[in-house]
Amino acid sequence: MKYNKILVNGAEIIREITYNSCHSKFTGKYALHVVIKGEVNFTIEKRNITLAPGSFIFLNSDTVYTQEINSTMEVEKLTILLDADFIQEFEDSSLFKEYLLPDCPENFNLKRKRLVESIYPLEGDIKFNVLQLIRQIEDGVKNPQLLKAYLNHTLLDYYDLYNSEITKRAASLQFLNGSTKTEILRRLSVARDYMISNYKKRIQLDEIAQVACLSVNHLLRTFKQAYQQSPHQFLTGVRLQQAKYLLRNTNYPVGEIVDIVGFECPSSFIRLFRNSFNVTPGQYR
Repeated sequence: MKYNKILVNGAEIIREITYNSCHSKFTGKYALHVVIKGEVNFTIEKRNITLAPGSFIFLNSDTVYTQEINSTMEVEKLTILLDADFIQEFEDSSLFKEYLLPDCPENFNLKRKRLVESIYPLEGDIKFNVLQLIRQIEDGVKNPQLLKAYLNHTLLDYYDLYNSEITKRAASLQFLNGSTKTEILRRLSVARDYMISNYKKRIQLDEIAQVACLSVNHLLRTFKQAYQQSPHQFLTGVRLQQAKYLLRNTNYPVGEIVDIVGFECPSSFIRLFRNSFNVTPGQYR
């Protein structure tokens, strides 16, 4: 097990590489959890989610949760813990205001609001800045100011992602009341996270709807409004992305990967993979 903890102006940055660990009943700080390699299971209040490689979630300071790693393969994760004063100072900073106002709608204001908690892919700018944080930790934090800069940019990237994935998607829902839009988007995020966490299983549409506390028809209609695709199309995309990860990072045969990611038919998997990425699984590997 390898465990590094760095303090930066009221923020804790923790890098953990392990096979087994269990941490229970976290609360009191905002938390950004990133999984670089392996899988981490979270119980967040009344729901269970799994963060797969290359994904992250941002949790509110009043959220009670546990995390567990139980793996035969090495798991690497990064955790950033932030107190309320750090978040307030960050939101009040001129850098944040200059960054936010030109591109975001006027009603986008996260101050003192509870954020919708959802799983996101680790990609683009936020991936770059997270990997730079890890590199700084590996190098022994020779430049604390550079570490703080990467931390600030990681948060900026998250707020930008929140704006596009939550605020703008909520606005696309066909309801008049703003709070109703936010609540429906929160439920759709629960449905989305359930599919991401259980992509290996045979998931039925009615169980997704039940988890999200929506009727099947309501789920189908609003999910399409928010994400421009059906739940089935979204789940297929998650499975294909995980297949890409396994093809790139393991030696599992293609037929075994088909089973691991939840596809029933190898020929349909190969067809979907080729249609989505313009190469066959064998060519991609």
